[in-house]
Amino acid sequence: MDAMSTPTPHRIYPCGDHAVTIELGERIDAATNRKVISLFTYLQSLAIVGVRDIIPSYHSVTVVYDLELLAKRYPLPVFETMCNQLIQAADACTVAPAKSRLVQVPVCYAVSMAPDIESVAALHSLGVDEVIQLHTAKTYRVYMIGFLPGFAYMGSVDEKIITPRRSQPRIQVPKGSVGIAGEQTGIYPFDSPGGWQLIGQTPLGMFNIANEMPCYLQPGDEVQFYPITMAEFEKIKKA
Repeated sequence: MDAMSTPTPHRIYPCGDHAVTIELGERIDAATNRKVISLFTYLQSLAIVGVRDIIPSYHSVTVVYDLELLAKRYPLPVFETMCNQLIQAADACTVAPAKSRLVQVPVCYAVSMAPDIESVAALHSLGVDEVIQLHTAKTYRVYMIGFLPGFAYMGSVDEKIITPRRSQPRIQVPKGSVGIAGEQTGIYPFDSPGGWQLIGQTPLGMFNIANEMPCYLQPGDEVQFYPITMAEFEKIKKA
């Protein structure tokens, strides 16, 4: 099915037979992501009957719905009904002011915990210390959570260290590993396969199901990395 044609500037299209996505832009930028988070929050407040999940991304929001329930409830095709509700919400939603939570994340950049930092440095004709300085100098916006529970996609790294994913992903990346993929940076919340360039590791846990908010980082957060030694890493991890 083609994207639905509407009077709004947004592109809307189905994701399978039980979800609909609305795009609010095409770029990775804070302004578009603020619109996404504002719409995400507004949709949550509406508590629309039949909606099972609402998933924000860099520039879009996906609404997952109960097809069987809604097919019995509404006379129109469910996809059309959900599109209409999503359009109304997007038009009614007010973009929240630019405010965020600042989170400082310690990272050990020792080579033993950063298996790709030397190759990243060499690729850009930089020293390892320069890579660390460039990675810690910026404040990163959390654009979305995905891939794994608690995996925060953050951007954007300094153009001097923008680095493609590895050509051959690793079978297992250690929990807490900090990586770069293109202009993004992120933290692996669990041991898992992965293809990002690993330049460090944090002792902080990124996901805990026992917490009221299981994900340590949330969309809209601002993150600052700061370097720590291996001794400091172990001390924080044991605390």
